[in-house]
Amino acid sequence: MQYVHGYSDREADRLADQANTLASLLHHDTTYPPGSRVLEAGCGVGSQTVFLAANSPEARFTSIDVSEASLAEAQNKTGRRGFTNVSFQQADIFNLPFEKKSFDHIFVCFVLEHLPRPERALAALKDVLKTGGTITVIEGDHGSAYFHPDSVFARKAIQCLVDLQAAMGGNSLIGRQLYPLLTAAGYRDVHVRPRVVYADSSRPEWVEGFTKKTFIAMVEGVQHNALAQGLISESDWQRGFADLYRTAEDDGVFCYTFFKGIGVK
Repeated sequence: MQYVHGYSDREADRLADQANTLASLLHHDTTYPPGSRVLEAGCGVGSQTVFLAANSPEARFTSIDVSEASLAEAQNKTGRRGFTNVSFQQADIFNLPFEKKSFDHIFVCFVLEHLPRPERALAALKDVLKTGGTITVIEGDHGSAYFHPDSVFARKAIQCLVDLQAAMGGNSLIGRQLYPLLTAAGYRDVHVRPRVVYADSSRPEWVEGFTKKTFIAMVEGVQHNALAQGLISESDWQRGFADLYRTAEDDGVFCYTFFKGIGVK
């Protein structure tokens, strides 16, 4: 898996801002029964892990990631908050070190977008899920971003992120594909629901936490690669970036849609 956003301290901060801002929108209904064994696949630096552990204190979580450095940060993060219901293990989704039907539930958040073969990942995860167990998948979709004032230049800057991720084998438009991906992988009773972010000046916490610190920061993170690869000119990038920030002003509006899918084995 290639992570288009990189592994810098700034990216870790962005992920934390994103998770804190989106927790109520994405995770308020993610809970697991006491004693259930849950696999969090692709935990990264633990930004989502802390909310899983808090929402289901009597469930047992195994959180995996391919990055040793990310796992160390995730373990530190959960340790600082006093969670004792999470264990961490370095592992690859495509080569899971678990016996078949090891877990009651599986949770995957912002992972499939980075994988060249997400359908294969869902199939591999299904093997370690017990019959009747659930998988929860959350993904964004950069094609769902719309805003006021509208801007061709802002859209060009966003498209740079879409194109760079595609070149690395990922898909930042994957949110709209969750239903067919889950059903094709053999999950049943699949339902996918949109979770819409709407930010205007009457909701300053969303303007700051999502528009600025999550989305614009995410686009800003690919500036070097976008310019180096000739995807956009320096002047167009600067205009697009300024126009994205313009949507965070008092008369601006920014919208984005995440998709949360649940399926049963």
